[in-house]
Amino acid sequence: MGSTQASVNNAVKTGSAINSAMVDALDAIELSWKYKAVPASSHGQSAGAFVASGVTLAELPTPLLTLDAAALGANVEHMADWCAGKGVLLAPHGKTTMAPQMWREQLDHGAWGITLANASQLRVGHAFGLQRVMVANSLTDPAAITWLAATQGPAFSVVSWVDSLQTVALQEHVLSAIPGSVIDVIVELGGNGGRTGIRTVAQALELARAVNAAKHLRLVGVGGYEGSLAHTADADALTAVRGYLSGVKDLHEALLGEGLYAHDADIIVTAGGSAYFDEVVDVLGGCSSDGANGGPRIDVIIRSGAYMVHDDGFYRGISPFARGARAEAGQAPFASAMHAWARVVSAPEPGLAILDAGKRDMPVDEGLPEPQLLGTSLGGEMAELAGASISAVNDQHCFLRFDPETTTVNIGDVVRLGLSHPCTAFDKWTLIPVLADADSDNRVVDLIHTFF
Repeated sequence: MGSTQASVNNAVKTGSAINSAMVDALDAIELSWKYKAVPASSHGQSAGAFVASGVTLAELPTPLLTLDAAALGANVEHMADWCAGKGVLLAPHGKTTMAPQMWREQLDHGAWGITLANASQLRVGHAFGLQRVMVANSLTDPAAITWLAATQGPAFSVVSWVDSLQTVALQEHVLSAIPGSVIDVIVELGGNGGRTGIRTVAQALELARAVNAAKHLRLVGVGGYEGSLAHTADADALTAVRGYLSGVKDLHEALLGEGLYAHDADIIVTAGGSAYFDEVVDVLGGCSSDGANGGPRIDVIIRSGAYMVHDDGFYRGISPFARGARAEAGQAPFASAMHAWARVVSAPEPGLAILDAGKRDMPVDEGLPEPQLLGTSLGGEMAELAGASISAVNDQHCFLRFDPETTTVNIGDVVRLGLSHPCTAFDKWTLIPVLADADSDNRVVDLIHTFF
């Protein structure tokens, strides 16, 4: 815990924060038919009173998504300790959850700030009093640029990205109508076949020179996203990731050499989703500098977003702490902190049961749900559901396949499902119950509100 506390102290000194009063006020929201995760008997109660009443999993309706407080707490501490030990900062991608309660937990564990993806998310962050935000995207909507210029300040510090000369020209044009306006930007390097980001170091240098010459833009860093260049952890994928990250490092060193960063800036070098953050630190970690020798302060910031929730699918297989022989020595894997619960509504054929959860309730973009446990009631005794699988998912149903010779599934039975990809789980729920421990303690200890 010592290194985590050091990170917390650093966050306090540098001003990373959220308006806790705003977050606490979520407990006063009145529960109603708007929230599919709570029973009708709770309508009219406040969220805080609902939790304080001692409700358990057994009282909740299906389909359902729940979080696991024990796993969330362990994961957030694990990542905070790892970052502190590596000497890098963390700006977790808030778009994963869009849950200010969870952002606060990450900030309380030393996060530099919160990363967001677009202007609407930025407005949510501002509403909840985030003091430091990175927008991992280029702002090209004139209304968004104008809003940022008018809203930013010491209590709301924002840095966004640019990846083209056209973006620089567009932002300059919009900001020229706002006397004295200046926004901080990072040059984003991409790669062939990737997503956003200017494609070569040479082009990025030209872009940085344009930012340096602009009246309304201030160049404060370089970065990008390596996850769009690979989707596995095999040798070819890791080679591609490391090659890309070496380009980010080369670009940063070239900008330093030409003096293109704003002269008074604390410089940011940033990359790192939830799949390859170890490679990011290995390649870019040496760029950090505390500025003690007269040069600029340079912070390496990773932006992993899925680590706090983790999963039972894509991230379970690719996380740096769970890659078999590549798993870092002494690092326990993250634990999945989300589960879906679904009830059998039909058993039309031997070996087939139809469950009451579908694409409206569970993510399927990074793999189908994983049947884990079967019981006769929600919150009751459950047994391992060996050999079963989900073969298809419709809007409101999914198809559970099992061996009828060894497994009996009845109408009304409940299945716990492991899920893949928290980023597309949270957006399906405006309210998510948090269990004390999904394996051993079914008390609801919190309700997480999301704002997508």
